[in-house]
Amino acid sequence: MPRVSRKQADLNREIIVEAATRLFRERGLHGISVVDVMAAAGLTHGGFYGHFESKEALAREASERAFKQVGTRWRERAAAGEDKASSRRALIEPYLSAHSRDNPGDSCPVVAFAGDMCHESAESGLREPFMDGLNRLLDSFSQLMESSDPGENRQQALVQYSMMVGALTLARATRGEALSDEILETVCRYLTAAKPDAPSPV
Repeated sequence: MPRVSRKQADLNREIIVEAATRLFRERGLHGISVVDVMAAAGLTHGGFYGHFESKEALAREASERAFKQVGTRWRERAAAGEDKASSRRALIEPYLSAHSRDNPGDSCPVVAFAGDMCHESAESGLREPFMDGLNRLLDSFSQLMESSDPGENRQQALVQYSMMVGALTLARATRGEALSDEILETVCRYLTAAKPDAPSPV
């Protein structure tokens, strides 16, 4: 059998990572097998280890890519806003939409991977890309808050993003029920109000 050219090998690797990025977001970091990934990529199972040492190595790269894709999307949407309030709406409304709920393979990696992270050890190679990606998203969101105090902006970003993640998770868990749409619509309306209530001190 003829050897695959370097150009084709690089293309195959890109196809594998892209397929894995979507599948891991749909099913979680431990919800798919190497066979699943290669089938989605349209390649044979035997070629996997020519590109990656293990499924965890692929999961790490796919996680990094998922966060990078969402970070780029957030920056583009925020840049289209006329002010910080409209930039926040440009992030929140698509996030808390039926499309986002129904298309997890192209949606928030925090929602997709947080459950898996609850069971990963502190030494897990999967935690680093998750924490890096989450912190970058929070930093981006903090910049869209309107306080002159960076600490207050960070607090507001934590509260609002946690609400977004929780709402999207619950909406997926109740998909097909009226409650699912109600959750998305109510939380979206609350967060895009002129001034959502500040969190009460604990």
